[in-house]
Amino acid sequence: MKGFNEVWKEYEEKLVQFVPIVDRVHGGSHPEFHDVHRIFKDIFSKVREAGIDKANLEEEFKELRRVTSNYKVPENVCETYEFVYKVLEELDNAYQG
Repeated sequence: MKGFNEVWKEYEEKLVQFVPIVDRVHGGSHPEFHDVHRIFKDIFSKVREAGIDKANLEEEFKELRRVTSNYKVPENVCETYEFVYKVLEELDNAYQG
């Protein structure tokens, strides 16, 4: 299993690109994604400020699990939406690791 640092480095750029797009495209029909976007921005800021090894992300991942029903991908969404949930879940698992 990859560690949080590895997963973050692998997907950070794509998440930064995809999360706002998914929010814009799907936020109207899936308003919970507005929360996902906000939480991701919090995670990104904490990693940038504290460093990848020292960021305390416990509350953010707890809130993501609640908001996404444990990363359950809604029906009728695009592959990018699904990708974002899968990567966030992988990050969460690696963080809890």
